[in-house]
Amino acid sequence: MRNLLPIIVLCVSPFLLFSQTDPLHHLEEELGRLEGLSGGSVGVGIIHLGSNRQLMFNGEQSFPMASSYKIPIAVKLLQRVEAGDFGLDTLVEIQESDIHPGSGTISRLLNDPGVALSAHNLLELMMLISDNSATDLCMKLAGGPEMINGMLMKNGLNQISVDRPTIALIANWLGIDMQADEEMGMAEFMEKAEALDEETQAQANQLFTKDVRDQSSPRHLAYLLQLLWEGKLLNPEHTELLLDIMYRCETGGGRLKGILPPGTAVAHKTGTIGGTTNDVGIIDLPGKAGHVICVVLIKDSSITVAEREKVIAHIARATYDYFLFRP
Repeated sequence: MRNLLPIIVLCVSPFLLFSQTDPLHHLEEELGRLEGLSGGSVGVGIIHLGSNRQLMFNGEQSFPMASSYKIPIAVKLLQRVEAGDFGLDTLVEIQESDIHPGSGTISRLLNDPGVALSAHNLLELMMLISDNSATDLCMKLAGGPEMINGMLMKNGLNQISVDRPTIALIANWLGIDMQADEEMGMAEFMEKAEALDEETQAQANQLFTKDVRDQSSPRHLAYLLQLLWEGKLLNPEHTELLLDIMYRCETGGGRLKGILPPGTAVAHKTGTIGGTTNDVGIIDLPGKAGHVICVVLIKDSSITVAEREKVIAHIARATYDYFLFRP
Protein backbone atom coordinates (compact mmCIF):
# COMPACT_ATOMS: atom_id res chain seq x y z
CA MET A 1 0.00 0.00 0.00
CA ARG A 2 2.86 2.37 0.70
CA ASN A 3 3.85 2.20 -2.98
CA LEU A 4 0.40 3.24 -4.22
CA LEU A 5 0.42 6.77 -2.78
CA PRO A 6 2.98 8.23 -5.22
CA ILE A 7 1.07 6.66 -8.11
CA ILE A 8 -2.20 8.22 -6.92
CA VAL A 9 -0.56 11.63 -6.53
CA LEU A 10 0.95 11.47 -10.00
CA CYS A 11 -2.41 10.51 -11.52
CA VAL A 12 -4.48 13.11 -9.69
CA SER A 13 -2.16 16.11 -9.73
CA PRO A 14 -2.32 16.80 -13.49
CA PHE A 15 -6.15 16.66 -13.32
CA LEU A 16 -6.21 19.13 -10.45
CA LEU A 17 -3.90 21.49 -12.28
CA PHE A 18 -6.11 21.32 -15.39
CA SER A 19 -9.35 21.87 -13.48
CA GLN A 20 -7.94 24.94 -11.73
CA THR A 21 -6.78 26.52 -14.98
CA ASP A 22 -9.24 27.92 -17.50
CA PRO A 23 -7.22 27.95 -20.74
CA LEU A 24 -9.03 30.79 -22.46
CA HIS A 25 -5.73 31.61 -24.14
CA HIS A 26 -6.32 28.63 -26.47
CA LEU A 27 -9.58 30.19 -27.63
CA GLU A 28 -7.82 33.55 -27.97
CA GLU A 29 -5.18 31.93 -30.19
CA GLU A 30 -7.93 30.54 -32.40
CA LEU A 31 -9.49 34.00 -32.68
CA GLY A 32 -6.12 35.35 -33.78
CA ARG A 33 -5.86 32.65 -36.44
CA LEU A 34 -9.36 33.41 -37.72
CA GLU A 35 -8.67 37.15 -37.81
CA GLY A 36 -5.94 36.36 -40.31
CA LEU A 37 -8.61 34.93 -42.61
CA SER A 38 -10.95 37.92 -42.34
CA GLY A 39 -9.27 40.23 -44.81
CA GLY A 40 -9.38 42.99 -42.20
CA SER A 41 -9.58 43.53 -38.44
CA VAL A 42 -11.73 41.48 -36.07
CA GLY A 43 -13.07 42.40 -32.65
CA VAL A 44 -14.71 39.82 -30.39
CA GLY A 45 -16.49 40.11 -27.06
CA ILE A 46 -17.34 36.86 -25.27
CA ILE A 47 -19.08 36.52 -21.90
CA HIS A 48 -20.33 33.23 -20.48
CA LEU A 49 -23.50 34.22 -18.65
CA GLY A 50 -23.66 32.75 -15.19
CA SER A 51 -19.95 32.12 -14.65
CA ASN A 52 -19.06 35.58 -16.09
CA ARG A 53 -15.90 34.20 -17.72
CA GLN A 54 -14.87 36.68 -20.39
CA LEU A 55 -12.61 36.95 -23.39
CA MET A 56 -12.12 40.22 -25.23
CA PHE A 57 -10.16 40.12 -28.48
CA ASN A 58 -9.29 43.64 -29.67
CA GLY A 59 -11.92 44.43 -27.08
CA GLU A 60 -11.15 48.14 -26.74
CA GLN A 61 -10.87 48.89 -30.45
CA SER A 62 -13.63 50.88 -32.11
CA PHE A 63 -15.63 49.25 -34.92
CA PRO A 64 -18.53 50.52 -37.05
CA MET A 65 -21.72 48.93 -35.73
CA ALA A 66 -23.73 49.24 -38.96
CA SER A 67 -27.19 47.77 -38.22
CA SER A 68 -26.03 46.24 -34.94
CA TYR A 69 -26.66 49.71 -33.49
CA LYS A 70 -30.34 48.92 -33.70
CA ILE A 71 -30.09 47.07 -30.36
CA PRO A 72 -29.51 50.22 -28.27
CA ILE A 73 -32.20 52.00 -30.30
CA ALA A 74 -34.64 49.22 -29.39
CA VAL A 75 -33.68 49.36 -25.72
CA LYS A 76 -34.28 53.11 -25.46
CA LEU A 77 -37.56 52.86 -27.38
CA LEU A 78 -38.83 50.27 -24.87
CA GLN A 79 -37.60 52.35 -21.94
CA ARG A 80 -39.76 55.20 -23.21
CA VAL A 81 -42.72 52.81 -23.43
CA GLU A 82 -42.08 51.87 -19.80
CA ALA A 83 -41.95 55.57 -18.90
CA GLY A 84 -45.42 56.05 -20.41
CA ASP A 85 -44.30 58.33 -23.25
CA PHE A 86 -46.27 56.19 -25.73
CA GLY A 87 -47.49 52.62 -26.06
CA LEU A 88 -46.36 49.78 -28.26
CA ASP A 89 -49.79 50.02 -29.88
CA THR A 90 -49.24 53.70 -30.78
CA LEU A 91 -49.77 54.10 -34.53
CA VAL A 92 -47.24 55.95 -36.68
CA GLU A 93 -48.44 57.14 -40.08
CA ILE A 94 -45.85 56.39 -42.75
CA GLN A 95 -45.15 59.29 -45.11
CA GLU A 96 -43.39 59.05 -48.46
CA SER A 97 -40.50 61.02 -46.92
CA ASP A 98 -40.06 58.22 -44.35
CA ILE A 99 -38.92 55.76 -47.03
CA HIS A 100 -35.16 55.42 -46.74
CA PRO A 101 -32.56 53.39 -48.67
CA GLY A 102 -31.18 50.02 -47.69
CA SER A 103 -32.79 46.97 -46.14
CA GLY A 104 -36.54 47.02 -45.79
CA THR A 105 -40.03 46.26 -47.01
CA ILE A 106 -42.06 49.26 -45.81
CA SER A 107 -41.96 50.78 -49.31
CA ARG A 108 -44.17 47.92 -50.52
CA LEU A 109 -46.88 49.13 -48.17
CA LEU A 110 -47.04 52.55 -49.78
CA ASN A 111 -48.97 51.51 -52.85
CA ASP A 112 -51.97 52.84 -50.95
CA PRO A 113 -51.99 56.11 -49.02
CA GLY A 114 -52.62 56.32 -45.29
CA VAL A 115 -50.52 53.36 -44.13
CA ALA A 116 -49.90 53.38 -40.37
CA LEU A 117 -47.82 50.94 -38.34
CA SER A 118 -47.66 50.50 -34.59
CA ALA A 119 -44.49 51.10 -32.59
CA HIS A 120 -44.42 47.33 -32.04
CA ASN A 121 -44.62 46.72 -35.82
CA LEU A 122 -41.75 49.13 -36.43
CA LEU A 123 -39.64 47.54 -33.68
CA GLU A 124 -40.10 44.08 -35.17
CA LEU A 125 -39.32 45.28 -38.71
CA MET A 126 -36.15 46.96 -37.45
CA MET A 127 -34.88 43.94 -35.52
CA LEU A 128 -36.19 41.03 -37.61
CA ILE A 129 -35.32 42.12 -41.15
CA SER A 130 -33.24 45.25 -40.43
CA ASP A 131 -35.72 47.55 -42.18
CA ASN A 132 -33.97 50.92 -42.41
CA SER A 133 -37.12 53.00 -42.82
CA ALA A 134 -38.52 51.40 -39.66
CA THR A 135 -35.21 52.01 -37.91
CA ASP A 136 -35.21 55.73 -38.54
CA LEU A 137 -38.79 55.97 -37.27
CA CYS A 138 -37.80 53.90 -34.20
CA MET A 139 -34.87 56.27 -33.60
CA LYS A 140 -37.34 59.17 -33.49
CA LEU A 141 -39.60 57.23 -31.10
CA ALA A 142 -36.56 56.52 -28.92
CA GLY A 143 -35.96 60.26 -28.61
CA GLY A 144 -33.06 60.54 -31.04
CA PRO A 145 -29.31 59.99 -30.63
CA GLU A 146 -29.00 62.25 -27.57
CA MET A 147 -31.45 60.20 -25.51
CA ILE A 148 -30.06 56.89 -26.75
CA ASN A 149 -26.50 57.90 -25.87
CA GLY A 150 -27.70 59.23 -22.52
CA MET A 151 -29.07 55.76 -21.73
CA LEU A 152 -25.76 54.19 -22.75
CA MET A 153 -23.71 56.60 -20.65
CA LYS A 154 -25.98 56.02 -17.65
CA ASN A 155 -25.14 52.33 -17.86
CA GLY A 156 -21.38 52.86 -18.22
CA LEU A 157 -21.39 52.00 -21.94
CA ASN A 158 -19.44 55.05 -23.09
CA GLN A 159 -17.66 53.10 -25.85
CA ILE A 160 -20.94 52.83 -27.79
CA SER A 161 -22.18 55.83 -29.75
CA VAL A 162 -25.39 56.08 -31.80
CA ASP A 163 -25.28 59.28 -33.84
CA ARG A 164 -27.08 59.15 -37.19
CA PRO A 165 -30.23 57.71 -38.73
CA THR A 166 -29.52 55.04 -41.30
CA ILE A 167 -30.14 57.39 -44.22
CA ALA A 168 -27.37 59.75 -43.06
CA LEU A 169 -25.05 56.85 -42.20
CA ILE A 170 -25.44 55.32 -45.68
CA ALA A 171 -25.17 58.74 -47.33
CA ASN A 172 -21.89 59.52 -45.57
CA TRP A 173 -20.51 56.09 -46.44
CA LEU A 174 -21.32 56.71 -50.11
CA GLY A 175 -19.83 60.20 -50.05
CA ILE A 176 -23.01 62.30 -49.87
CA ASP A 177 -22.62 65.32 -47.61
CA MET A 178 -25.59 64.87 -45.26
CA GLN A 179 -25.94 65.96 -41.64
CA ALA A 180 -27.43 63.67 -39.00
CA ASP A 181 -30.46 65.93 -38.46
CA GLU A 182 -31.01 66.68 -42.14
CA GLU A 183 -34.18 65.52 -43.90
CA MET A 184 -33.80 63.99 -47.34
CA GLY A 185 -36.37 62.18 -49.43
CA MET A 186 -35.64 59.05 -51.43
CA ALA A 187 -35.72 60.86 -54.79
CA GLU A 188 -33.19 63.47 -53.66
CA PHE A 189 -31.00 60.77 -52.10
CA MET A 190 -30.94 58.71 -55.30
CA GLU A 191 -30.20 61.80 -57.40
CA LYS A 192 -27.19 62.67 -55.23
CA ALA A 193 -26.00 59.07 -55.12
CA GLU A 194 -26.10 58.75 -58.92
CA ALA A 195 -24.06 61.97 -59.27
CA LEU A 196 -21.15 60.59 -57.21
CA ASP A 197 -17.94 59.71 -59.04
CA GLU A 198 -15.85 56.65 -58.17
CA GLU A 199 -13.05 58.66 -56.56
CA THR A 200 -15.44 60.42 -54.17
CA GLN A 201 -17.01 57.11 -53.20
CA ALA A 202 -13.63 55.44 -52.65
CA GLN A 203 -12.43 58.29 -50.42
CA ALA A 204 -15.68 58.22 -48.43
CA ASN A 205 -15.41 54.45 -47.94
CA GLN A 206 -11.86 54.79 -46.59
CA LEU A 207 -12.88 57.54 -44.16
CA PHE A 208 -15.97 55.70 -42.95
CA THR A 209 -14.17 53.35 -40.55
CA LYS A 210 -12.22 56.27 -39.06
CA ASP A 211 -15.42 58.21 -38.34
CA VAL A 212 -16.05 57.86 -34.59
CA ARG A 213 -19.82 58.10 -35.06
CA ASP A 214 -21.99 55.00 -34.75
CA GLN A 215 -19.12 52.90 -33.49
CA SER A 216 -18.57 50.61 -30.51
CA SER A 217 -15.95 48.46 -28.88
CA PRO A 218 -16.66 44.72 -28.78
CA ARG A 219 -16.39 44.88 -24.98
CA HIS A 220 -19.20 47.36 -24.50
CA LEU A 221 -21.54 45.70 -27.01
CA ALA A 222 -21.01 42.48 -25.03
CA TYR A 223 -21.74 44.35 -21.79
CA LEU A 224 -24.90 45.81 -23.35
CA LEU A 225 -26.18 42.31 -24.09
CA GLN A 226 -25.25 41.16 -20.59
CA LEU A 227 -27.22 44.03 -19.02
CA LEU A 228 -30.17 43.23 -21.28
CA TRP A 229 -30.08 39.51 -20.42
CA GLU A 230 -29.84 40.22 -16.69
CA GLY A 231 -32.88 42.50 -16.78
CA LYS A 232 -30.95 45.63 -15.84
CA LEU A 233 -32.13 47.72 -18.80
CA LEU A 234 -35.81 46.83 -19.12
CA ASN A 235 -38.56 45.33 -16.99
CA PRO A 236 -39.14 41.55 -17.30
CA GLU A 237 -41.94 41.94 -19.85
CA HIS A 238 -39.93 44.09 -22.25
CA THR A 239 -36.70 42.16 -21.68
CA GLU A 240 -38.52 39.01 -22.78
CA LEU A 241 -40.11 40.86 -25.71
CA LEU A 242 -36.83 42.17 -27.11
CA LEU A 243 -34.97 38.89 -26.63
CA ASP A 244 -37.83 37.01 -28.31
CA ILE A 245 -37.58 39.30 -31.34
CA MET A 246 -33.80 38.82 -31.45
CA TYR A 247 -34.21 35.03 -31.30
CA ARG A 248 -36.41 35.35 -34.41
CA CYS A 249 -33.96 37.55 -36.35
CA GLU A 250 -34.14 36.60 -40.04
CA THR A 251 -30.84 38.06 -41.25
CA GLY A 252 -27.33 36.61 -41.07
CA GLY A 253 -28.09 32.91 -41.17
CA GLY A 254 -24.50 32.22 -42.21
CA ARG A 255 -22.91 34.24 -39.40
CA LEU A 256 -23.20 33.31 -35.69
CA LYS A 257 -25.66 30.53 -36.55
CA GLY A 258 -23.76 29.41 -39.64
CA ILE A 259 -22.13 26.18 -38.42
CA LEU A 260 -23.66 25.73 -34.99
CA PRO A 261 -25.53 22.46 -34.43
CA PRO A 262 -28.95 22.49 -36.13
CA GLY A 263 -31.64 23.98 -33.92
CA THR A 264 -29.26 26.06 -31.80
CA ALA A 265 -31.12 29.18 -30.65
CA VAL A 266 -29.33 32.53 -31.07
CA ALA A 267 -30.72 35.94 -30.09
CA HIS A 268 -28.81 38.30 -32.37
CA LYS A 269 -28.60 41.35 -34.62
CA THR A 270 -26.47 41.64 -37.71
CA GLY A 271 -24.85 44.63 -39.39
CA THR A 272 -23.28 45.13 -42.82
CA ILE A 273 -21.90 48.10 -44.73
CA GLY A 274 -18.86 48.32 -47.00
CA GLY A 275 -15.92 46.50 -45.40
CA THR A 276 -17.89 45.96 -42.20
CA THR A 277 -19.72 42.71 -41.38
CA ASN A 278 -21.04 42.05 -37.85
CA ASP A 279 -23.16 39.73 -35.80
CA VAL A 280 -23.92 40.42 -32.15
CA GLY A 281 -25.80 37.91 -30.05
CA ILE A 282 -26.42 35.39 -27.30
CA ILE A 283 -26.00 31.68 -28.05
CA ASP A 284 -27.97 29.04 -26.13
CA LEU A 285 -25.79 26.10 -25.08
CA PRO A 286 -27.30 22.64 -24.60
CA GLY A 287 -28.04 21.01 -21.26
CA LYS A 288 -26.85 22.96 -18.26
CA ALA A 289 -23.98 24.67 -20.08
CA GLY A 290 -25.89 27.98 -20.01
CA HIS A 291 -25.69 30.85 -22.49
CA VAL A 292 -22.78 32.72 -24.01
CA ILE A 293 -22.62 36.21 -25.47
CA CYS A 294 -20.67 36.33 -28.73
CA VAL A 295 -20.02 39.70 -30.36
CA VAL A 296 -18.10 39.55 -33.64
CA LEU A 297 -17.23 42.73 -35.53
CA ILE A 298 -15.20 42.85 -38.76
CA LYS A 299 -13.98 46.08 -40.34
CA ASP A 300 -11.82 47.14 -43.30
CA SER A 301 -12.20 43.74 -44.91
CA SER A 302 -11.08 43.24 -48.50
CA ILE A 303 -12.81 39.86 -48.99
CA THR A 304 -16.42 39.13 -49.89
CA VAL A 305 -19.24 39.29 -47.36
CA ALA A 306 -19.77 35.54 -47.77
CA GLU A 307 -16.14 34.89 -46.83
CA ARG A 308 -16.39 37.20 -43.81
CA GLU A 309 -19.51 35.37 -42.70
CA LYS A 310 -17.55 32.12 -42.61
CA VAL A 311 -15.05 33.74 -40.23
CA ILE A 312 -17.89 34.85 -37.95
CA ALA A 313 -19.40 31.36 -38.08
CA HIS A 314 -16.12 29.70 -37.10
CA ILE A 315 -15.61 32.15 -34.22
CA ALA A 316 -19.12 31.35 -32.97
CA ARG A 317 -18.50 27.60 -33.25
CA ALA A 318 -15.16 27.83 -31.43
CA THR A 319 -16.90 29.80 -28.66
CA TYR A 320 -19.79 27.33 -28.52
CA ASP A 321 -17.50 24.29 -28.27
CA TYR A 322 -15.25 25.89 -25.68
CA PHE A 323 -18.02 26.71 -23.23
CA LEU A 324 -20.03 23.57 -23.97
CA PHE A 325 -17.14 21.39 -22.78
CA ARG A 326 -16.09 23.77 -19.99
CA PRO A 327 -19.43 24.85 -18.50
